[in-house]
Amino acid sequence: MYIKKLAPPSGLLEEIEGSVQGHRDGHGFLIRDNSESDIYLSPNEMRAVLHKDRVKVRIVRQDRKGRPEGRIVEIVERPEQPIIGRLLQEGGLWLVAPEDKRYGQDVMIPKGATGTAKPGQVVVVELTEPPALFGQPVGRVKEVLGEIDDPGMEIEIAVRKYSVPHEFSAACLEQAKGLPDKVLAKDRKDRVDLRDVPLVTIDGEDARDFDDAVYCEPAKVGRGKGWRLLVAIADVSHYVQTGSAIDIDAYDRATSVYFPRRVIPMLPEKLSNGLCSLNPDVDRLCMVCDMLVNAKGDVHAYQFYPAVMHSHARFTYTEVAAILGNTRGPEAAKRKARVTDLMNLQDVYKALLASRAVRGAVDFETTETQIVCDESGRIEKIVPRVRNEAHRLIEEAMLAANVCSADFIQQGKHPGLFRVHEGPTAEKKDILRNYLKALGLGLSISDDPHTSEFQKIAQATKDRPDAQQIHTMLLRSMQQAIYTPVNSGHFGLAYEAYTHFTSPIRRYPDLLVHRVIKAILLERKYTLPSLPVPGEAHAKLSKRLEKSRAGKGDAPESSAPLVRMSAADQRAWEAAGLHCSANERRADEASRDVEAWLKCKYMREHLGEEYSGVVSSATSFGIFVTLDSLYVEGLVHITELGGEYYRFDELRQELRGERTGIRYAIGSRVQVQVSRVDLDGRKIDFRLVTPGEDLVPRAMRDKGVSSPAEGGRDKKRGAQDRRMADAERNRSPIQALKASVKKASAKKKGARTSKPRR
Repeated sequence: MYIKKLAPPSGLLEEIEGSVQGHRDGHGFLIRDNSESDIYLSPNEMRAVLHKDRVKVRIVRQDRKGRPEGRIVEIVERPEQPIIGRLLQEGGLWLVAPEDKRYGQDVMIPKGATGTAKPGQVVVVELTEPPALFGQPVGRVKEVLGEIDDPGMEIEIAVRKYSVPHEFSAACLEQAKGLPDKVLAKDRKDRVDLRDVPLVTIDGEDARDFDDAVYCEPAKVGRGKGWRLLVAIADVSHYVQTGSAIDIDAYDRATSVYFPRRVIPMLPEKLSNGLCSLNPDVDRLCMVCDMLVNAKGDVHAYQFYPAVMHSHARFTYTEVAAILGNTRGPEAAKRKARVTDLMNLQDVYKALLASRAVRGAVDFETTETQIVCDESGRIEKIVPRVRNEAHRLIEEAMLAANVCSADFIQQGKHPGLFRVHEGPTAEKKDILRNYLKALGLGLSISDDPHTSEFQKIAQATKDRPDAQQIHTMLLRSMQQAIYTPVNSGHFGLAYEAYTHFTSPIRRYPDLLVHRVIKAILLERKYTLPSLPVPGEAHAKLSKRLEKSRAGKGDAPESSAPLVRMSAADQRAWEAAGLHCSANERRADEASRDVEAWLKCKYMREHLGEEYSGVVSSATSFGIFVTLDSLYVEGLVHITELGGEYYRFDELRQELRGERTGIRYAIGSRVQVQVSRVDLDGRKIDFRLVTPGEDLVPRAMRDKGVSSPAEGGRDKKRGAQDRRMADAERNRSPIQALKASVKKASAKKKGARTSKPRR
């Protein structure tokens, strides 16, 4: 009998290369190099690979929703990746349970390979044998970090988990040691002497390095009134020479990383807290952006020059806000000589703020939290960071200097890095429109939106209980800002060109901008040194640049001068921008991971306590609640919402009870009890507490017994939802919210639903 062989569906024989992204539940995904949809990898496929491995995959099937599932055909590369975890002894065997659950497998440790580590301690493991289909990975203990509850352990884990460079090279430290302790007479040569100008620094109470100083005085601008605004920035480029040992380490880090109670600086302390810090009452070298600002808040003219300055005072934001709030008060009396200067700064700030409003720049007010620890590292409290007028005053002055820097580089037709923030993609615009429509706001965005449309929505919703969620959705609909030599403008700030000039102590792109500005002033060309290959986010960000350039094909040409670069220069500057952008994200992820750890550790001390809170996000498996007094977010699983069957309205982002009609939506106020804290998973669980609640059904639920009110179907559904929650909640509530809105939009159009969640 002849049987005709059918050709496999298109793409099933193709080998696709990408990076493995593990999931704590045991399965994983292949993140394709070509930015197409991720490919699901079953737990069985994940047994022979680890998170971050580069592999080739062949699609073997598609599920009923059209989502691809793959089989690994080749392991292309196993990057060196130390694994951090706790050393355990079970049945006479030693193993390390990875702290990052995306690795999915414990690492076996042979006898004699544990070093000095003791059971329960946190260790760093170096793999000696990779995983196999029928065998676990094997490794040896490379470093002992200490006990899990040691102060600062969360930071030690994070810097290794995210590969954050945290030790300077010997060559870098030796070079820093040879630097002078103060500004030398020869260093002041060919600089403008501003030591008699009363420049001051304004920073937070806990700031240790001061890289910017400001001064303002009234001035005639054209035929009208205005101000002369000076922004002086520490001249790091004078001491950190291109390609030097300090420069190599600084580029490797690309940014300082900020944790509670600890900073991992980009530069050695002798520079960051000493020679390059604009400390009061000492001479310091600086680069100055000297601006004339008119009454409308527009920069009429500017110039850049190297200078030497002498800070006349170190102010805190709180102090400046108090002085400006009462210029005859006790704080003002202590700083009598500087009050007029601060009032001039306030005047130019108000003009710059008016110009911002005319541009339509987005100005979202979001609540950031600060973790306050005692000397032993124990968390005392979590408090909101309050922004006052002094914060905004400095912010507007820095924005003005950054805009002038971008314009100066463009006018000089010199390659450099711009800070580019693009508007929403077509997909994100669709998600946002559906979300706003479901809220019934009567406001939306156009096909080619301007920043002012976002600001209009933000202003119209600022007094709503769900204002922060709406503003976050507006912000997340835009793309992340990146560093690139291809200027596409800054959508959020409504600038045609923008860069970073004001923080060279803690950001490498700012240091590069200083070098470019100096080169233009000297009528020279700055050439990047040979730099290491960008980090792991290179491919993703590179594709984004390509997509951005492709999307600009129909865009009107900019009136700004074109910067002509050779192909080699283009590649070098793009690589530098990609590296700095990737490391910026790495620093943010490490910081968030530490904050999540600390919040979980803090909440372990409050198990069983009750708090009021607000629903910050609704999902199909429950609601996320942010506590009023602690600013901590946790999940109330759907099985903890009482004896009711709830359906999730994806467009309205709410859970609604079928029988009672009770709704839990963003902004709903609830009372919750802290029920569970998972430190390893960085997860906090709440249970809903209702006044007058019948405690008998709740006790029955605790024991796994279904009460009559709950019904039999809730018990079965609860187990399914718990599994869904574990898979879904690894993403942030905002990510879950965006995904569900997208899913609902797709259903409405008759499209397929999205791929498996990761």
